[in-house]
Amino acid sequence: MASESSRRTAYIVRNTNETKIQLSLSLDSGPLDLLPATSDFENHNPKGDRPNPGPPEDQNTKTHASQISNLQHIWIWTGIGFLDHMLHAWAKHAGWSLRIRCRGDLAIDDHHTTEDTFLALGTAFTTALGARTGLARFGHAYAPLDEALSRAVLDISSRPFFVGNFGFQGPMMGTLNTQMIHHGLGSWAQNAGVTLHVDVLKGENDHHRAESAFKALAVACKMACERVVGREGEMPSTKGVL
Repeated sequence: MASESSRRTAYIVRNTNETKIQLSLSLDSGPLDLLPATSDFENHNPKGDRPNPGPPEDQNTKTHASQISNLQHIWIWTGIGFLDHMLHAWAKHAGWSLRIRCRGDLAIDDHHTTEDTFLALGTAFTTALGARTGLARFGHAYAPLDEALSRAVLDISSRPFFVGNFGFQGPMMGTLNTQMIHHGLGSWAQNAGVTLHVDVLKGENDHHRAESAFKALAVACKMACERVVGREGEMPSTKGVL
């Protein structure tokens, strides 16, 4: 784990008429402070019967997408369980610490919540990364999950572009529309300033296809963000700028 002074971190607030999001990210794992108290997240019972009950106020509450250790803090609540599960896997295998809470207009559908969460995460990624010097820049990985196999290739290029091939067979996974995985990752690549290709190469189960894709992405992110010893301050580009 990086020293406290060298950890690459960001705190993002994204508020629109459709979503309220708080997000804290460390690309180098380690502890994260609790997200600051705000009226946007007060008095919302996560077990309520409303279309969007909101996250628990107590961030020490263990949820379906939380994992706290001395090395890594992960606590995620968007109101979309399958999205939380994918973000949890991404953070875990990228070696990130990540706290997210979102209150979105799920009474409409999952679109705005998913899109805005990925946009906020992309902004946090590029903010935490800072000057794009001394990095490996490129990352690639394969990840299996049982019968499914995915490949992710990432370039921290400052040239946002996304190509994804997932081959999902059904329209939904839990309460997440399968279309939103493609759209969400495209939104993340846009705000993160990266070129990203994700391909699910095989798989029969949609859950397995999606999770293997996010795990491959996670490992590719970890590789691309790696600081290269001896290249501190060097811009990894023939242009001299990214």
